Formats: sequence, structure tokens, C-alpha cells
Amino acid sequence: MRMTGQPGRTGRSGSQTSAGDLLELVRSGRAVTRGALQQATGLSRATVGQRLDRLFRAGWLREGAGGPVGSPLGGRPSITLEFDDSHAVVLAADLDTRHARAAVLTLTGEILAEHSGTLVIEDGPEAVLGELGRWFAELLTKAGHRAEEVCGIGLAVPGPVDSATGRVVQPPIMPGWDGYDIRGRLSRAFTEHTSAPAVPVLVDNDANLMAYGEQRTGHPDCSAFVLVKVSTGIGAGVVVDGSIYRGIDGGAGDIGHIRVDAQALCRCGSYGCLAAVASGGAVARRLAEAGVPAASGSDVRDLLAAGHPEAAALAREAGRRVGDVLATVVTLLNPGVLMIAGDLAGTPFLTGVRELLYQRALPRSTAHLDVVTSRLGERAALIGAGALVVEHLYAPERVEERLVALGV
Repeated sequence: MRMTGQPGRTGRSGSQTSAGDLLELVRSGRAVTRGALQQATGLSRATVGQRLDRLFRAGWLREGAGGPVGSPLGGRPSITLEFDDSHAVVLAADLDTRHARAAVLTLTGEILAEHSGTLVIEDGPEAVLGELGRWFAELLTKAGHRAEEVCGIGLAVPGPVDSATGRVVQPPIMPGWDGYDIRGRLSRAFTEHTSAPAVPVLVDNDANLMAYGEQRTGHPDCSAFVLVKVSTGIGAGVVVDGSIYRGIDGGAGDIGHIRVDAQALCRCGSYGCLAAVASGGAVARRLAEAGVPAASGSDVRDLLAAGHPEAAALAREAGRRVGDVLATVVTLLNPGVLMIAGDLAGTPFLTGVRELLYQRALPRSTAHLDVVTSRLGERAALIGAGALVVEHLYAPERVEERLVALGV
């Protein structure tokens, strides 16, 4: 049980543990029967029953199958409790520089409907977020859900985000977005296209949300997880003890702007950034200079999938540059999993990363390190964004206010 010191939520020795704490115990699987909840919280049977009743009336809990009989003398099996993920849905979207993906998800992360298409981030937040609102309305119809069932929206963007405000902070590849009220505009766009009441909107960096989605679904026991996305730019997401590590104002993981031994001009205005020489955009530029049609990281991805030799050679070279930087990242963070994702996340790039990483990092830093590629692929940020919304809305400290708003 979480110990927060907030009024009305004390530990085993206290008399009050909120309905939100009980819901968290059930959702996490730490206590899934009434008896187990009593034991975990120290609350009386009657008090547990009263607080569970509020969760049942809200539609957030349901009874599952009977559990094993706890007594050697036999008797009736305990009725298990389950989080009911059917009472609401979540909307999520992932923006890249020229492409976007959106989906309707259950509260447990299952994608019910999905759409991807061209959406150019340089067109600005008004147009892009307005179009996302239209996509969401169409996806809800496709999924067979009413807009009133949506409890929140999660959005992944390719830039640093101040999580307290949901605004991007000096994003190198998002011209016109700096400081813009993304939350407010996307909430209005959702309402404009669905006529539904406004819902909470959470915004985070795409690499952060990819890391969150991948860690939760594929590596839940990894206490230090790093994902590096190499597409148009380069960014990293870090998950420590199950939570995204963002730094002071959302700038953690921006490894694409670490200076390396190069003179290439980066889109941020500086020279020698890693992204300027090793991103999908940088590889596309070198291919174009050699007469190979390529304008973006996605074009490089297609060339790699087709086995293009020059694209493979340049991707491996880019991987070596990134691996050189990741040797420092691994030494600093000592992760258990280092995941490579994005347009370049194939064998040539991964080979280059491993060559330099294991050459430059101390054996102690890599002894228990798994270097892998993405399992969720292009859906990682969507699943991470959905999970972020659910964890925010069903956190113990927010459950009580939501229950009061529902009148239960």
C-alpha cells in the first residue's frame, strides 16, 4: 500500500484507507479478495465492504471466479475481485513529424480500433490537433463506443514536454508548438467533433511513452529500463521502478543533442549533435546525396526492409555512433534492458550499436544488460499513452474526487 500522508489515508495502524487504496490493491493483484484487503489494510470487514460498495456502484470493480479455499477444513471459496475495464475507454495518439497514429483502447491496453495516416507536424498545433479530434470521433464509431465513455486522452509528441503543464519546451522538430496549450486544444477538438464533455488530456514525449508501454507489457520486472527511439530524430525514454523518469522539466533522455565529433548542422541550430549524424533523417540525407531517393527515416526503414546495401551500411555506421553515446548512458543508469526502437531499429543499426557499446562500456555495466529491439513496434507509444491516462485517473489520490463527482 502506498503511504502518502494525505488526510483520510493512513497505514495499517490508522483507521482510514481510501477506496482508491483498495482499488489499487485489486488492480495490482496484491489483494483480490475481501479478506486479503482486510489483512493488507487493517480495516474492518464492514469498512472494507462500504468502500468496495462505492467502487462497485461506480462500475469500476466486478466479482470474478471463486479463488482457492483458504482453510484445510474446506468451505466456500473466496470470491475474487477484478478491475472492470469495460466501464470506459481511452483515446491515444502518437505524433511523428509527417505521420500520426491514433487508437481507442480498453483500460487494460487492448486496442479496439486504430487509424494511421499523414499528419504533418509543421502544419502547427491548431490544424494537427483539430484533425486528431476528427480521427477520434471516427474511431469511436468504428469501435462501437460512445464518446461519453471516454475517460481521458493520451498524446505522444516528438519533443520535450513539461509534464506539469503538458506543453512542449523548445522542441527542435516541432516548429510553432513551443509553449502551446496542447491539452486545451485537443480537449476542445474532441468536444467539437463528438459533442461530448471535456475529458482530461495527458501529453508526454514519444520516447517516454514508448518506454512506458514496452516496459509495462514486456519487462514489468525490470527496475531500470531504457528505450532509444531512432527515427527523424533521436530520443530516449527511461523507466525507473515502474515510473517514467522525466528530469526537472521533461528534458531527460534527449540524447540526440549530445555533441559528438562531427560538424554537421542540427535542426536545433547547433553543430555536431548526435541526431545530425546518426538519426533516420541524417541517414536519409546521406542516401539522397548519393542519389538514392530518401527524405525521412521512414524512407530509410523501407530501404532497409528491401535489403538496400548502402542503406544498411549507413545504418550500421549510425548505430556505431549511437552505441558510442549509449556506452555512457549505460554506465550512468545501469539498466537491465536497453531497447532500440524507431525507423532504424533493424539488424544493421543494432549490430553497430552493440559493436561500440560493448567496446566502450565497462564489462561491469553490461554484464546483466539485454540489448533488444521493440516488441510493440509502432503501437508502443499508443499503449504507453493509454497506460499513462489510466494510471493517472485511477491513482488512489484521484479516485476519491472522481467517486464524489459520480455521486457514489
